[in-house]
Amino acid sequence: MSVQYEKMPTFDTVISKDIYDKLQKYLKDIQFGSVTLIIQDGHIIQIEKNEKIRFR
Repeated sequence: MSVQYEKMPTFDTVISKDIYDKLQKYLKDIQFGSVTLIIQDGHIIQIEKNEKIRFR
């Protein structure tokens, strides 16, 4: 399912290269699960990665 926007959303928060690199790595490496950003006062303060391992 994809989300379509009339206009792309903008973000006021500037993400540091360190956070961006970690987020990109988590998204690239995960097969099943979720990545959650915890934001406080407009700043990313925590990244949570919950990975599911499926046995077939």
